[in-house]
Amino acid sequence: MAILEIKRYPEDVLKRKAEPVKEINGKLQTLIDDMIETMYAAPGIGLAAPQVGVSKRLIVVDTGYKEGKSSLITIINPEISLSEEIIDSEEGCLSVPGHIVTIKRSARVIVRGLDRNGRPLEIEAEGLLARAFQHEIDHLNGILIIDRLGPFRRELLKKKILKERHQTSQR
Repeated sequence: MAILEIKRYPEDVLKRKAEPVKEINGKLQTLIDDMIETMYAAPGIGLAAPQVGVSKRLIVVDTGYKEGKSSLITIINPEISLSEEIIDSEEGCLSVPGHIVTIKRSARVIVRGLDRNGRPLEIEAEGLLARAFQHEIDHLNGILIIDRLGPFRRELLKKKILKERHQTSQR
C-alpha cells in the first residue's frame, strides 16, 4: 500500500466529472487500498478517486475511525437515490485544506453502488455519514465545497486559496 498525493484546488482533475468504473480488478483493489491508507494518513473521513488524481467513480468513507469505531465503506459508482431535509453544515476538504465552510446538505440520503467486490449495496445514512457521502460524490461530479458557496463568498475564498498556494510555492 502507498500514501498517494492529494490533489488540491485548482487542479483540473478536481473539476472534471469522473468516469464510471467498468472493471473490478487487481489494479482497482490496489487503488482502493491506497486511497484508504491516504485517507487515514491525511487524516480525513472520506476520499474520492479524483482527489488522488484518478478520474474514476470511487469513494472511501470512514466517519468513525477517529473515535476508535472504524466503519470503513468503499463504494464503486455511487449514486444518491434519495435525499431529504436540507440543513446547514460545516465542512472541510482535503483538497481545500485549512478552510471550513458552511453549506447546505441533505440530512438523510440513500446511496447505491457496488462494494469493492462488485456486489450491489444500498446504504441509508444520516448526519455525518450522509454529509460525507454527499461531499465525496460531489467530487465525482467535479464539485468542490467552494462551488457550493454563494458567488461572493466563492470568489473571495478562491482568491484567498490561490494567494496561499502562491505564497507557499515561493518558500
